[in-house]
Amino acid sequence: MPLILKKNIDNDCILGLWEIKETLLDFSKLVNLCDDENQLVNSFKCEDRKIEWLSVRALLKELAGQPLKIWYTPERKPYIVNSNYNISISHSNKLSGILISRNHRVGIDLEFMSHKIEKIEKKFIGNNEYITIDPLKKHLHLYIHWCAKEALYKICDKQDIIFKTNIFINHFEPQYEGKIIGKVLTKNINEEFVLSYFCYDNYIIVYTMK
Repeated sequence: MPLILKKNIDNDCILGLWEIKETLLDFSKLVNLCDDENQLVNSFKCEDRKIEWLSVRALLKELAGQPLKIWYTPERKPYIVNSNYNISISHSNKLSGILISRNHRVGIDLEFMSHKIEKIEKKFIGNNEYITIDPLKKHLHLYIHWCAKEALYKICDKQDIIFKTNIFINHFEPQYEGKIIGKVLTKNINEEFVLSYFCYDNYIIVYTMK
């Protein structure tokens, strides 16, 4: 069972990572689904999408210690049915991640660090945001920015937020683990957040809670 991380944060939040190595048959033995969940997962045409979806349910079962049902609002925000847990979900390539909390809003994003991020830099980095010119660090720096903005987008319920103009990451020098400050500014939101980040293999994981 490839649960690779279960971490308690501030006595309330639980962060989990699952490295996908199972087949569809393996997950059918790990996760018991109700009828509407079976209908949803069977509607996915791609087997990898089904496996990814099931990995999140298996991970939540491990973190919460019991099987729980994840469903979605009309805005595609996940929630746990009949539970007071807040949840944020992310997945990329062969890694799935969840952050849950009973008393905090939560946001998590993880990405497999391919070489595509430089091509979209201008779409999500604001004019006043700092990105290192060091070619050995720039790739990592951009991914931390991207994941941080995704995590903030999720914790703010995806409310009319544009990455480049509504989310700002304070100046920082990229490391393989650290904390950064992010701000979300819209006509309805004016909030500052502390985000934590770390690397696992070729993935970057960023999370926040408030």
